Amino acid sequence: MKVLVVGGGGREHALVWKIAQSPRVEEIYCAPGNAGIARQATCVNIGAEDIDALVRFAREEKIDLTVVGPEAPLTAGIVDAFTAEGLTIFGPTKKAAEIEGSKAFAKQLMEKYGIPTARYRTFANSDEAKEYIREIGAPVVVKADGLAAGKGVIVAQDVDTALQAVTDIMENKVFGDAGNRVVVEEYLEGEEVSILAFTDGRTVVPMVSSQDHKRVFDGDQGPNTGGMGAYSPAPVYTDEIARYVYDRILLPAVQGLAAEGRPYKGVLYAGLIITQDGPKVLEFNARFGDPETQAVLVRLESDLVEIMEAVIEERLHQVEIKWRPEAAVCVVMASGGYPGSYRKGFPIFGLDDVPEGTVVFHAGTAEKDGQIVTAGGRVLGVTALGPDIATAVRNAYAAVEKISFQDAHYRRDIGYRALRR
Repeated sequence: MKVLVVGGGGREHALVWKIAQSPRVEEIYCAPGNAGIARQATCVNIGAEDIDALVRFAREEKIDLTVVGPEAPLTAGIVDAFTAEGLTIFGPTKKAAEIEGSKAFAKQLMEKYGIPTARYRTFANSDEAKEYIREIGAPVVVKADGLAAGKGVIVAQDVDTALQAVTDIMENKVFGDAGNRVVVEEYLEGEEVSILAFTDGRTVVPMVSSQDHKRVFDGDQGPNTGGMGAYSPAPVYTDEIARYVYDRILLPAVQGLAAEGRPYKGVLYAGLIITQDGPKVLEFNARFGDPETQAVLVRLESDLVEIMEAVIEERLHQVEIKWRPEAAVCVVMASGGYPGSYRKGFPIFGLDDVPEGTVVFHAGTAEKDGQIVTAGGRVLGVTALGPDIATAVRNAYAAVEKISFQDAHYRRDIGYRALRR
């Protein structure tokens, strides 16, 4: 069969890498892809959000299955467009993907169906949002309602920072139309964990747990990023918590979306925080996480294509999903200056020198004159397995040491919470 993967980051490289292992797959295309993906798939020069061109390509090439990585095409309705043309695609419809596309919608859904989350209020007027913040004080969380590439959440430890966040989002439009509304939430204390789950709209099968490292510097300092690394499993996520999350969060979310006329098929990502009062939802995403996917998929033993087909055909209950017992750690190597401005085009050295068993997933890379060069903020996701998290951490950093490019920056404490336990 022929498979098309939409996107060009580290998550999409992990998807291509795993899909390539399926004995049923003969050819993989990726739009637009990157220099690492190009080693395993044919990269097509079509942007992930150019839905019309992607539909045309899938029809002309007789693509059997399309897999969507990023959130933007999902919330723009790529699944609806493909389905209307009779093309098979993995991911939620536009209406279902609104659980990520609008934080206000997600909060309303959680409130209606009793899903535990932070107390909140939504504002379409910046003065009213500021008045409310002055009223409740800090710490507080300010979120742009729409998509902001993982950067639209400001955790404000003081009132001035929160007020500035409202100004930036709603008045200065730093995230464009995503900031037409803001959600102001209570600040929750606890440890975060990411749970990705396959669902066909009825059956929900959680994947192994993982934990992302959002802040740019060691010790969770500095601004939020798209994610500086991840590990799986997360020891904070016990069997007891997993049962609670399934019963009180994942199942009610999928059933609630169905009841709202928005049946959800694909991967549902629950960003959770484990508080003293139990797990609560920080956010829902409508797709595989990045970099969580890199740490999770290297542990997946089963054929990903078979799982995806079962989701699309609404027979997920018939599939047994197997996971490797080892732990996995992904360390993101980023461009100097990220998540702010950074320079591109630096040659990357040492990619072929990493120890066997380590997988280097490319994110922001390109090929120039036969040399792989930096082409984004997050450049590589160096991913390793080990019998436990401590060993996987050592294996990942041993590989990171082999790779270099000018101004390379990475956190040196990925997995620290797990190691502390």
